[in-house]
Amino acid sequence: MDNSTFVYVTYIATTPEKLWEALTNSDFTEKYFFGSKIQSDWKVGSEITYSRDGKVSDYGKILTCEPHRVLSFTWTYTADTAVREEPTVVTFELKQMDSTVKLTLKHEKLVSVDIVDRDDTFEGLNNGWPAILSNLKSLLETGKTLAPISL
Repeated sequence: MDNSTFVYVTYIATTPEKLWEALTNSDFTEKYFFGSKIQSDWKVGSEITYSRDGKVSDYGKILTCEPHRVLSFTWTYTADTAVREEPTVVTFELKQMDSTVKLTLKHEKLVSVDIVDRDDTFEGLNNGWPAILSNLKSLLETGKTLAPISL
């Protein structure tokens, strides 16, 4: 399972501009991304960080930044203990489809411990990303996030 890819697709009743803002503005990410604030200058080669309670939890480098279309960056989780040859890569692709935006998330260069085969946890990228993106969808479509769930 080394060097595998996790893909998640959702359709959101919004515009590419609003979705882009939600992906790149910490006022939004803090609401739907488990309290994480995002920071970057959004230029290829620049650093990107997610932080919670003032501490960086995840970081990387911007690989592609085409506003309202594609955002891609390397991803390193600070508490990750897995042996990796290189960081994983996260890509958000936005495609307008009438009054809906198709959002495709790809998380690449994964190792076996990145996937947790349980349905009672947010651990593992395959469990965490759907929770985050469902919360994002709810926020953009209703103005509210999902109620917190504890597992």
